[in-house]
Amino acid sequence: MTQELADLRLSILEGRYSEALAIVDDLEGMGRKGILRNIKSFLIRMLIHLIKNQIETRMTNSWAASIRDSVIEIQDLNLQDNQTSHYLKQEDWESLLEESLSRAISTASVEVRDGAYTPFQLKKLVDGAQILQTAQELLNLTYQHSAIDLPDIINEYLSHLPGGEDWKSGSF
Repeated sequence: MTQELADLRLSILEGRYSEALAIVDDLEGMGRKGILRNIKSFLIRMLIHLIKNQIETRMTNSWAASIRDSVIEIQDLNLQDNQTSHYLKQEDWESLLEESLSRAISTASVEVRDGAYTPFQLKKLVDGAQILQTAQELLNLTYQHSAIDLPDIINEYLSHLPGGEDWKSGSF
C-alpha cells in the first residue's frame, strides 16, 4: 500500500487526476477486501462454536464467549466509517455463510468430541441449514441493536440453544 500512496501523491502533484482516482479506487477495494476477510474469519469462528453446540448439545462459557465476541466484532467491522452504512447488508450474508460453513466444519472436526470425527463424518452429522439459520439470526441482531446492548441480547439468545438453559443457570 505504501507504493500506491506514493503513486497517488505523484499523480496528484503531476495533475494526472484520472490516474489518481483509479489508485483511490484500488485502495478502497483493498480496504474493503481486508475488512471482508476479517469478517469472514470471525464468521468461521462463530460457526465452529455453533457446530460444537449443535453436535455436543451443550453450551460452555468459552463457546458462548467465542460466539458473542465474534458477533460483536462482526458488527464493528461491518459498520462503515459513516456509522450508518454496512459493508454487508442484512440480505447479503447467504453466500458468505454457505462458503464459511464448509471451512468451519473442517476446522470443527478437530474440536468436536475431542476430534472424534473426520471432516467427512462431521459434515454428515451437522444440520447445515439449522447452523446457517442460527448464524443469520445472530447476524441480524447486529443490525437491530447497539453495541452496548448487543452482548446481553446475544447471551439471552444463546441461552435458548441446546444446553443453553444449563449454561445460563451455571449447571453446565
